[in-house]
Amino acid sequence: MIASLFPHLKLDQLWAATLETLYMTSLSGIATFLLGIALGLALFLTARGGLFQNKPLYTVISVIVNVFRSIPFIILIVLLIPFTKTLIGTILGANAALPALIVGAAPFYARLVEIGLREVDKGVIEASRSMGARVSTLIFRVLLPESSPALVSGITVTLIALVSYSAMAGVIGAGGLGNLAYLEGFQRNHNDVTLVATVMILIIVFIIQLVGDVITSLLDKR
Repeated sequence: MIASLFPHLKLDQLWAATLETLYMTSLSGIATFLLGIALGLALFLTARGGLFQNKPLYTVISVIVNVFRSIPFIILIVLLIPFTKTLIGTILGANAALPALIVGAAPFYARLVEIGLREVDKGVIEASRSMGARVSTLIFRVLLPESSPALVSGITVTLIALVSYSAMAGVIGAGGLGNLAYLEGFQRNHNDVTLVATVMILIIVFIIQLVGDVITSLLDKR
């Protein structure tokens, strides 16, 4: 039945491409989460009215975040080719896509983190400070827990963007479902392969969104 509907589809290729997409998304997602949290906290803490208000430092971080957030991903991959080749040793394969995925997604998530932190009740922050809470305590016991629904919602959106980025990276040799859809589907005019690869990407996106929504609703105390 599957062979008749999708005559050019090879299940082993589909499975391998799906695993590569999941690999790129998960590893870059973890790195993006950690780096985005760090950048978002830096933006929040050095902003006007923040614990470490520092306009020059905030401006520098903000400009860096805005620049990398604004560069189209396909151009970013090309710009980072020398860096990727030095770091990974090659510009082909799933690992070679990771630097561009992280650099492209972390600034985007950092802004979402900053927005989430700004939504924390200032009364809770002031109460913690008046009780003599250390900065580390304030960050890990107040800011991050109180903003956790927004942080999870933000990383959900970012992971979905990373799936899309990984598909674009696949077009220039990073592997994954994007590579399968382009090389085996588009270039060879095998529309069935392109269709199945697209459906697999949609399934991954729907699962990420579903899991993210469930976790967000569990964390939301309102």
